Amino acid sequence: MRTLCASTLIGEFFIIGFAGLVAMKDPDLSMGTVWTVCGIAMAVSVLLCGMITRPGGVQLGWALQVALIASGFIVPTMFFLGACFAALWGVSVHFGRKIDEAKARFAAQQESMGADPA
Repeated sequence: MRTLCASTLIGEFFIIGFAGLVAMKDPDLSMGTVWTVCGIAMAVSVLLCGMITRPGGVQLGWALQVALIASGFIVPTMFFLGACFAALWGVSVHFGRKIDEAKARFAAQQESMGADPA
């Protein structure tokens, strides 16, 4: 699960940065505000890569997806991109768990046969 979810989060890192570039053009927003919010969101996306397998990691990932969709109120394209990444996140979590279960079954099978599961 870690690899699939981390790939999605790294993709979001770049999308958040690009959305920040677009948001800078809004005359109602200061550059400091835009980059503070974007910087925090980008840092969260990278930090979540290491927290995915820990308790609450997937839930924090979902919170980031909600925030990404909500950023559409500032940059309207983010409604679409946020929904796309939320779907990718859901697929990554679903199939990542299936892969983890398959790896555990394979390791147990190899252990029962006396082989090294390397």
